[in-house]
Amino acid sequence: MLYSTPDVRAALERLRAGGAQRLLVLPLFPQYCGATTGATFDHVSAALRRARWLPDLQLVADYHDYPGYIEALRASVVAHWEAHGRTPHLLISFHGIPERYCRQGDPYHKRCHTTARLLADELLLQEREWSVSFQSRFGPAEWLKPYTQAALTAMPARGVREITVVCPGFAVDCLETLEEIAIENRDAFLRAGGQRFEYVPALNVSATHAHCLADLIAQRCQGWMDGLREHLPGAAHGTPA
Repeated sequence: MLYSTPDVRAALERLRAGGAQRLLVLPLFPQYCGATTGATFDHVSAALRRARWLPDLQLVADYHDYPGYIEALRASVVAHWEAHGRTPHLLISFHGIPERYCRQGDPYHKRCHTTARLLADELLLQEREWSVSFQSRFGPAEWLKPYTQAALTAMPARGVREITVVCPGFAVDCLETLEEIAIENRDAFLRAGGQRFEYVPALNVSATHAHCLADLIAQRCQGWMDGLREHLPGAAHGTPA
């Protein structure tokens, strides 16, 4: 964890004590942002600066368009619709960031829209059946728009009274999904004239999510075991490792 225990420094120390010689860092932020993914790399770098010996290091910037991730999202939406019924519109809500970050070159906004487009395509949605918004704005600065709550409260007046909301930027549910989206924004939508609000849970510990991450890690670690086998007992004699 970046700001609570177990923290990055402690995790890296356990790996070092266990003899790890190669390190793959996979931040669980599907869409790259300097304030999240970048902060992860900062924490890792700060911890490694104290080390006298550094492992081979590979950093995964993001996985916003990774096929397994998109499939996991598609499967979660379809499963929710099968269990609770489909709605005419899908709102794809991401955590917001200040607009100035994107003007300064942060790719987060484009990453979010790419994820949303890929998900909508996999669900075979028409343009009118889905949209993108950004949540969790705070402070006086302009953040990415449209804001999720503003988008939701405007929909009933446009004839959209039944909606499903999914938050692909969150690997697991937290206060920003379970309270802000599933409670506060649901209430705002219903007060504005909405009739039905469905929230699709984050991928959490679903099997599709676990398989997606396992496949991504295996892909990034290709060739690592080949080098390890050279140093295993019996390798020189062709003994299977």
